[in-house]
Amino acid sequence: MSEVPDSTAGSPRPGPSQGEAQMPSTSAPRRAAWEVLLPEEGATEDMAAFLAGILRPGDLVALSGGLGAGKTTLARAMIRELAGDPRLEVPSPTFTLMQPYETRSGRTVIHADLYRLRGPDELVELGFDELSETAITLVEWPERLGHRENSTLTVELSLRAEYGEEARLIRIDGTGDMRERIDRARAIRALLARSGWDEAERVLMQGDASSRAYERLVKPGGETAVLMISPPRPDGPPVKDGKPYSAVVKLAESIHAFVGMDRALRAIGFSAPKILGENLDAGLLILEDLGSEPVIENGAPRPERYAEAVRLLAKLHATDLPTTVPVSEGIDHAIPNYDLEALLFEAELLPEWYAPAIRGTTLSPEARSTFRDLWADALKDLIAEPATWTLRDYHSPNLIWLPERTGLERVGVIDFQDAVMGHPAYDVASLLQDARVDASADFELRLLGLYIRERRGRDIGFDMQAFARAYAVLAAQRATKILGIFARLDKRDGKPGYLAHLPRIEGYLARNLAHPALAAVRAWHETHLPSLVAPRPDAEPAAS
Repeated sequence: MSEVPDSTAGSPRPGPSQGEAQMPSTSAPRRAAWEVLLPEEGATEDMAAFLAGILRPGDLVALSGGLGAGKTTLARAMIRELAGDPRLEVPSPTFTLMQPYETRSGRTVIHADLYRLRGPDELVELGFDELSETAITLVEWPERLGHRENSTLTVELSLRAEYGEEARLIRIDGTGDMRERIDRARAIRALLARSGWDEAERVLMQGDASSRAYERLVKPGGETAVLMISPPRPDGPPVKDGKPYSAVVKLAESIHAFVGMDRALRAIGFSAPKILGENLDAGLLILEDLGSEPVIENGAPRPERYAEAVRLLAKLHATDLPTTVPVSEGIDHAIPNYDLEALLFEAELLPEWYAPAIRGTTLSPEARSTFRDLWADALKDLIAEPATWTLRDYHSPNLIWLPERTGLERVGVIDFQDAVMGHPAYDVASLLQDARVDASADFELRLLGLYIRERRGRDIGFDMQAFARAYAVLAAQRATKILGIFARLDKRDGKPGYLAHLPRIEGYLARNLAHPALAAVRAWHETHLPSLVAPRPDAEPAAS
């Protein structure tokens, strides 16, 4: 049996090097388990810290191996890492059988040694099932557990004296979603190493409503970057014509869309984050850290910063833009059309989710069909107008002020992977009717005027009247969609925090429905959801 060192199998954090053994797998045809040579105890402790980073409450860690193989050493290092206490006393649970630990983050960790158990029935007396349901549980002698449904990290250790007195081979695998987590963690570690960020501390950043995750990387010298973790989106259940929701409404299926749009925006002089490292297959990027200076203050727009954001849109929309952008060598991203099917499906989120969950109104099939037909009539002419890059989430959470730069480059732009080819009015509405920001109707009108002046200065054929109509229609469609999405985030996904924004969005919708182009849609609301034509009193700040 030959073993070949692997340069990507270095310590998960600075420490002794490891070698990854290429060994034949005896399991059924599937991805081989991860096998790593740990030359001494320090490498074992570093591997423990790495594995601890992928664990979640409810996970099991099955530790197996002969006497003296290092199970307790590995478990002790994992518990200390999870507890954030390198000096934590972690005795062997050989006699207590189960030893719980409360960590600083509030997570419970259980260390169990089941050697003296005769079978899984005795676990009931110990209360193992109840405790392990919400804890991270490390189990030595896991064969006494019996079958478990928990996501399980399986770790097998064996002595390898031919490589040194303390050398061990660790074999790592997983059940449930654990194998995917292992593979992602390995890919992240390799990307950080080859991009020069392997010594950086990783600090979790606030996420968004999507499945993406972000971490700020901080080097010992203070230099920072952002790690974006965005694995390929799995197809959800079919919702229309055999297509999942993401395909119908044109959401990005992989990180390729972000990369293509990022490089395209930078190529025309806008401040999208520079890409410092990438693994496209795994959905990983290391991005320039644009900082966190907002374009708002105390929940309200900063006028000079919003004005620059408006000017940026005017320049973007007056530019001749391609419908396909390069991602990497031999790979292009075709920007999808924001077509009628997508716009209508989004609008229908209001009767599907908002009406029953927030207003307690279950609409008849006839009412819902009429709603769709009215929206189709309102939108059909806009679809035929010239399209441009519609970034889709062009609003305050995704705009960063860069005071050290000049001109339009002071507006940092992030979160554009779902960009589509759509009407230019959509992003203007996204900015000026921000779901999270209180802005008066007068302020909105002033900035609309600024956009129109900027567009007319760049494009003398710009049709102000047509744009004003499109703005009202698309702002109403967007408010309709967001009401449905935020209700769904609460009802389906257990994220009630988004409900706080509903009064503001209801105010926007009432304001938009006053436009003559939406008279028929307004009449439908007067019949079925009259409160959205005359919003609740607490919506007043958005409609002032």
